[in-house]
Amino acid sequence: MVLRIVLFCCCLVLAAPASYAREITDALGRKVEIPDQVERVICSGSGCLRLLTYLQAQEMAVAVDDIERRQRQFDARPYAMANPQFQSLPVFGEFRGKDNPELILTLDPAPQVILKLVGTGKGTVGMEPGDLQDKTGIPVVALKYGNLGTMKEELYGSLHIMADVVGKQQRAVAICRFLDDHIADLKKRTADIPEQRRPSVYLGGVAYAGPHGLQSTEPTYPPFRFVNARNLADNANPQAGEITSTDIAKEKIVEWNPDVLFLDLSTLQFGDQAGGLYELRTDPAYQTLTAVKNGTVYGVLPYNSYNQNFESIFADAYFIGHLLYPERFTDIDPVAKADQIYTFMVGTPVFAEMNAQFRNLAFRPVPLR
Repeated sequence: MVLRIVLFCCCLVLAAPASYAREITDALGRKVEIPDQVERVICSGSGCLRLLTYLQAQEMAVAVDDIERRQRQFDARPYAMANPQFQSLPVFGEFRGKDNPELILTLDPAPQVILKLVGTGKGTVGMEPGDLQDKTGIPVVALKYGNLGTMKEELYGSLHIMADVVGKQQRAVAICRFLDDHIADLKKRTADIPEQRRPSVYLGGVAYAGPHGLQSTEPTYPPFRFVNARNLADNANPQAGEITSTDIAKEKIVEWNPDVLFLDLSTLQFGDQAGGLYELRTDPAYQTLTAVKNGTVYGVLPYNSYNQNFESIFADAYFIGHLLYPERFTDIDPVAKADQIYTFMVGTPVFAEMNAQFRNLAFRPVPLR
């Protein structure tokens, strides 16, 4: 009888589940059951692995999409620079959310949860979360990337959902507070500057799904808005509430004739015979610009690289504020501030490494001769 009781108890122990499921409500309002404790995930979609890195949970990633394995001459993704180990992880699908269920099922160790960005336009395509979950049998938690403007609630909401999955709730609170504090600091420094003391500015060469020339700009460019800069392109897009790139006619740029011109250094990916820098150096129309004549053309770090790099947005904002209103930023060294931001967000000061890839032109006048 004693032997039977022992065997019965042993069977109960062996049959007991390793953990009890809990329920997460994802960004689409779906109820998704996940393990009590999650230790292994994959991140699908443009920027998803960046958010995981912000939460200091990047070691949980057991595989990556193929963009992380590519060798690049130009890389403007601080989260990837801070985590070179991503390049040695197995691939589960193509970039922008084109997941491969068959590859996912071969992963060893297998992910316990798939974190998937949805609804980000060109940033994420591919299989719907429910379909991916059906094909793999792995819980899929949908997230929305959002931004620092009109979709900030989506960004913060997704950070908190992801944090609930991976057990980093306190870090999510700290990240959101960090972003809010920096937005408030930038705006407070510049809010009371009279309009007539605000130089007119234009940003050219903004990347969106690849590099572009000088005509590509961002009407709602966050660094300009954070420091209350007089962005000449601010009303150039009917979707002004969204952060959307727009092409401006060359004639319009010449007509605007900005006091200070900023060049998004992602345009250098075109090489020496094309792109925004080449155009500024060779196009007779641009040679008439006051900023070109006066040498007030400055390089800023790319922030659109596999979706928005929020840390680079703030690094650029402090440089731009320091340049336009130096008396309001006397306590700021833009390079040191950039590395402070990078260290908090991705764990490593990567300014010098990234700047070197872009010819060391960030935060300085761009040579036009």
